[in-house]
Amino acid sequence: MSSPPRTTDTYDHARIEDDEHTESTPILPASVSSKSYAGGQPDGKSPRALGEPPLESRTPSPAEASDAQRRLSFVEEDEDPLQIEIPPDPALPAKEKNDDVTWMSLPHKRQLLILTCARLSEPLVQTSLRSYLWYMLKSFDHSLPDSTIASQAGIMQGAFAAAQLCTAMLWGRFSDSHGRKKALLLGLTGTTISCLGFGFSTTFWQALVFRMIGGATNGNIGVMRTMISEIVREKKYQSRAFLLLPMCANAGTIIGPVLGGIMSDPAGNYPKWFGGISWLERFPYSPPNLLSAIFLGCAACAVIFGLDETHDIHGQKEDWGRNLGHRIASLSRRLRGHKPEQDYTALEQDERRESHESADVELSPAVVVKKPKAPKRRYKNQLPFRRIFTFNVMCTLLTHALFAFSQGTYNSIFFTFLSTPVYDPSQHGDYTPHPPLVFTGGLGLPASSVGFSMAILGTLGITLQLFLYPIINARLGTVGAWRVFLYLFPVVYILTPFLALVPSTRAPPEPKTGPMIWVLLTGLIFVQVIARTFATPAAAILINNCSPHPSVLGTIHGMGTTASSAARTIGPALGGYVYGVGMDNGVIGATFWALAGMAVLTVLASNFVKDGDGHEIWLEGDEEPEESGPSETRR
Repeated sequence: MSSPPRTTDTYDHARIEDDEHTESTPILPASVSSKSYAGGQPDGKSPRALGEPPLESRTPSPAEASDAQRRLSFVEEDEDPLQIEIPPDPALPAKEKNDDVTWMSLPHKRQLLILTCARLSEPLVQTSLRSYLWYMLKSFDHSLPDSTIASQAGIMQGAFAAAQLCTAMLWGRFSDSHGRKKALLLGLTGTTISCLGFGFSTTFWQALVFRMIGGATNGNIGVMRTMISEIVREKKYQSRAFLLLPMCANAGTIIGPVLGGIMSDPAGNYPKWFGGISWLERFPYSPPNLLSAIFLGCAACAVIFGLDETHDIHGQKEDWGRNLGHRIASLSRRLRGHKPEQDYTALEQDERRESHESADVELSPAVVVKKPKAPKRRYKNQLPFRRIFTFNVMCTLLTHALFAFSQGTYNSIFFTFLSTPVYDPSQHGDYTPHPPLVFTGGLGLPASSVGFSMAILGTLGITLQLFLYPIINARLGTVGAWRVFLYLFPVVYILTPFLALVPSTRAPPEPKTGPMIWVLLTGLIFVQVIARTFATPAAAILINNCSPHPSVLGTIHGMGTTASSAARTIGPALGGYVYGVGMDNGVIGATFWALAGMAVLTVLASNFVKDGDGHEIWLEGDEEPEESGPSETRR
C-alpha cells in the first residue's frame, strides 16, 4: 500500500525501471553529474531565499501547477510513469478505491502474455490427439473390436494423468525450493519429448509409455497458476488473470483438433500430394505431433528469454536467460534504427549513495516524488507441511477432485462417442433398442468432423470468457458463480447419449449428418461450455486462495494438480471400460448417466468451500503483502 502523499522540499532521485528489468536502477540526466551538486542544489543554489516561507506553507500558483504537470515524464508503452503524485484537491470527490477492471487494466501484461503462450502450447498437444486418437489406435491393430478401442482410448487418456498424479506435488515442492521458471522449463521439455515419441509410436504400448513420460514431467498447470497469483496479487484482477489459462485451453481446443484432423495421416487423406512418402505411410500420425513440438520449443524460448522469476527469493538471483534476452532486444532495436537513450546514464553503486545523500532538486511545492520499493520477501518462515491441511484446504481439494473426475471422464468419452460407429440394425440382428435407456451406437464422425466440433467448443468458450464471464463473476462473486454453474453439468451429461437417437440424413452405417444433428450437437456443446467457462477458472482461484500461507502456495497448487490428476487417472480409464461394456450390452449412456450422479455430488460438496485470502495462518515475521499496482517494479 502506498503511504499518504507528503510535501517536501527535497528531491529523491526518481527510479526509472528498464523495460524488462525487474529491479529499479537510480538514474540521473547525463548532463548532470552527482559531483556537481553543492549545498543540496545544482550549481550551489540555495533551495529558497532567506526568509521565504517553507514549501509546506506555500500555495502553488496556477503557473507552477501547470509546470509540474509538464514535468511528468513517461517511458515507453507498458511502462509505469515516474512515481510522481500530486496531492488530491479536497474539493474534488475522492477516487473510488476499486476502479472498473478491464482487460487493458491488467498489470504486467508482457509477463502474462508469455505465460499464456506457454499454456497454449500444451492444449495443442492434448486436444489435437483427441481428433485422431480412435483412428490411431485402430491403425495399431485393425482386428480389435470397437469396445476394445474405446477401452484403450480411456487408458491412453488416463495414463497422462496417472503419471502426473505421481509427480504433481513434487513439482509444486520443486517450484517452491528451486523457482517457478525452472519447473516450467522442465515441464515444457518433457512434454516436447513425449509429443515426438507419441507421434512416431507404432504400437499401443509405445504410445502409452510416451504419454506417461509427458505426464510425469509436466506439473506446469499448477506452476502457472502459482506464477499468475504472484504476478497479479490484487484480488480485483484475479477473475480476469486466472481466466487467461482456461482461455488458452479453449484456444487450443480450436486450433489443436483442426490441425490434428487436417494433418493426421496425410498420405491416406491426401494421396495426390503425399502418397508414396515412406515415412508418412509408416508414421501417419507424426505430422501433428511434429508441429506441436515446434510450438512447445517456441514457448520454451519465450520463457527462457522473456519470463521473470516470480518466486520471492529466487527472483532476486541473476537470470542468464533474461540477461541474454535484454541483449537480444537491445540489438534488435539498434538494427531497426532505434537510437539508444542518451538523456540518462545509470549511476554506479557509490554514486547512487552519494546522490541520495546530497541531491536536493526543487520540482514544485505541490509535487511529491515516490520511490518504488524493491521487491522483498513477504515472509521469513516456511509453514510446516503438517499444517497445510486445514478444513478449507481439504474441502476445496475434494470438490476439485470430484469436478475433475466428471470433467476429465466426459472429455475423454465424449470424443470417443463422436467417433463410435452409428448403430446399424443390419449388423445387430439379435438386438432391439428400447429407448430411453436401452440403445447403443455413436455418431460415427470422421477425424476432421470431430476436430470441427471441438473447434466449435473452443470458439464458444473464448467468446463467453471474454465478454460474459467478467460480468457474471462481478455480480455473483467467484464462489457464487461457481456454485450456480455447477448445476449445468448433470444436465449435459444426461442428455449427451441421446444424440445417438437423432435422425440422420444418411442411412447407417454412414456418419450422422444433417441440420438437426449439428444444431443439437452445437446446442449441447454450448451449454457445456457455459458451465465450464465459469467453473474452471473459479476452481483455480479457489485453489489459489485456500492456501494457508504464501510459503506453501506452490505446494498447494501441486496438491490441486495431484487431486485433479488422480481423478483424471481413474475417471477416463474407468469411464472407457464402462463405455465399452455399455456398447457390448446395448446401453451406450451408462457412463454418461453415472457421471451425472458424480456431478450432483460435486454440487453438494461445493457448499462447504469458502473463498480464502491465501494467508489463513500467520507466522512470526510475516508482513502484509503489497498489492500489485502501477507502482510495482516487476514487468
